[in-house]
Amino acid sequence: RSEMRRILRGGEQDPEPVCRQLERWLQERPSLKTLGVFSALPGEVDLSGLVARHPERCWVYPRVHGDELAFHTVENPGTDLIPGAFGIREPRPDLTELPVESIDAFFCPGLAFDKRGGRLGRGRGFYDRLLEHARPDAIKVGVCFPWQMVDDTFAEPHDIAMDAVVF
Repeated sequence: RSEMRRILRGGEQDPEPVCRQLERWLQERPSLKTLGVFSALPGEVDLSGLVARHPERCWVYPRVHGDELAFHTVENPGTDLIPGAFGIREPRPDLTELPVESIDAFFCPGLAFDKRGGRLGRGRGFYDRLLEHARPDAIKVGVCFPWQMVDDTFAEPHDIAMDAVVF
């Protein structure tokens, strides 16, 4: 984790190539209507362009509630997201909360991913705890820059694997 955090501090990258890959991935899956996304921290792929180009989908963002994440519907990220836990932009508390079981796919951030679907998170376990409660058919997609792909994330038994990684 410390090595990946050091690399992340190396500067910002253009998120658009990754967003275009995600758009192609979504075009092949029109049945996915409700999508869990994240507000990017420095070094993570900013998905705001993708969200803005596809208002026909229902975009839901996480809000930290203690040690858990709860997803809320966001129609306008510019006004619906406010500074929250850990300095991450998250939905206003008055926005509609959706049960995790209603989400068709989760786009998940991470420090690193591997080709087997391994995901190295930031160490607090928020996404692993959340994804334990997702529907069995909900698709878990790791989202990262190409340089965040590594040979092995050294997954532990509690880590939830991604079904796909888009970079």
